[in-house]
Amino acid sequence: MTPIRRGADQIMKMKSIAAIVVLMTVALGWLLFHSEPPLDETPDQAVHSHVLSNGMKVLVIENHRAPVVVSQVWYRVGASYEHDGITGVSHVLEHMMFKGTEKHPAGEFSEIIAANGGDENAFTGQDYTAYFQKIASDRLELCLELEADRMRNLLLQESEFKKEIEVVKEERRLRTEDKPTSLTYERFNAVAFTNSPYRRPIVGWMEDLETLTIDDVRNWYKTWYAPNNATLVVAGDVEAEQVFRLARQYFSPLPRTPVPPVKPRREAKQYGTRRLSVELPAKVPYLVMGYKAPVIKNVEAEWEVYALEVLAGVLDGGDSARLSRYLIRGQQIASSASASYGMTALYGTLFVLSGVPNDDVSIDVLEFALREQVEQLKTELADADELERVKAQVVAAQVYKQDSVFYQAMEVGMLDSIGLPWQMKDEYVEKILAITPEQVQQVARKYLVDESLSVAVLEPLPIDNQKNKQASEPVIAGESHAQ
Repeated sequence: MTPIRRGADQIMKMKSIAAIVVLMTVALGWLLFHSEPPLDETPDQAVHSHVLSNGMKVLVIENHRAPVVVSQVWYRVGASYEHDGITGVSHVLEHMMFKGTEKHPAGEFSEIIAANGGDENAFTGQDYTAYFQKIASDRLELCLELEADRMRNLLLQESEFKKEIEVVKEERRLRTEDKPTSLTYERFNAVAFTNSPYRRPIVGWMEDLETLTIDDVRNWYKTWYAPNNATLVVAGDVEAEQVFRLARQYFSPLPRTPVPPVKPRREAKQYGTRRLSVELPAKVPYLVMGYKAPVIKNVEAEWEVYALEVLAGVLDGGDSARLSRYLIRGQQIASSASASYGMTALYGTLFVLSGVPNDDVSIDVLEFALREQVEQLKTELADADELERVKAQVVAAQVYKQDSVFYQAMEVGMLDSIGLPWQMKDEYVEKILAITPEQVQQVARKYLVDESLSVAVLEPLPIDNQKNKQASEPVIAGESHAQ
């Protein structure tokens, strides 16, 4: 009997079990996935790599702390691959991946995983789309068989698409259009970038979602969802050779298909500060500022991206960081303020500063205060104590990360999907520790300049109390979605 058949049988059994047994199963499942395993002094966390005959890559991280496994399939396609007119198609296809094959009708994928005590979901990013399951390690084969089936065998029925596109549109309304800060952040990206694909939202423009067709989704699926454009990452209580054997059994029969080459995309030069005002019903104003910044794939000198990471930590790395110490607690200019930067992406990104002013503080004052913090980093070297704090946080984060097989797998899958060697993860701490105050000052002077700055301001309009559901912090489209 195949793992899928066993899974289907279990669905029927579950429906006839007494309620108390169902509750016990739920409780046991919760304990399995939410309790912390005891610390293992010598976990085996090496990455084992294998490439199938059809070009699909398989990466395995053995971690025997607990009898659980995380299985992730990463496709090298996301919102940055889209073009105007079909924005959001990657995310819509993510939803449709749960809507059935000939072997497993819509919804059965999730039912089978749940019946076996597992958890599953998916997420769409700018540069990739990923699907994952968390389950007892002896059920891994079940996950691989299901994933292999939907990699090339989706039905993609018009009737299911019509229902799901409405779900996506409602998701856009709830996560972006009904949240003033999120909508402002979306429009900020659209202005900050000229020709970079990052100017488009992952969830898609509503105008494109309204005209998207099932044929658009079918073409996207046929073009990008192929084994030679995917990576399977498995982390947990498994043996690498066992995973390679199962991967060959279920994925190797899938034929490789030609994947179109992606043309290089370089953001057009910016000539001076760009400004945007967004007027929406909102409780408070909101400011977001972004400086063009490189990522590790296109930086001139590799150390610069690590220095930018440290710079972000100096500004916003806890209560003792500068934005919190000076703008929030000290001068009480802002009720919230943050700095963010990410070095891993396909294309150039933004070093972002944002904040919400305190009552009776103008947006102009907040912008001046944020700029003042940037200028201080250019004119004065960061204190050694500040850098030590940031570096200690990086080391601590890397240590805590080892407690999560999910994030171990995610780190490897993300790096591989954007064409970076997964070995980079093992070098991160060492390269952060090597950054000096002088290097932080150099990248601040080089990249945090007005010529590459974009500024967006949310100007609050009176709120209709009947629709007062806005959040005070931005929620960026493209986070994981429950199916």
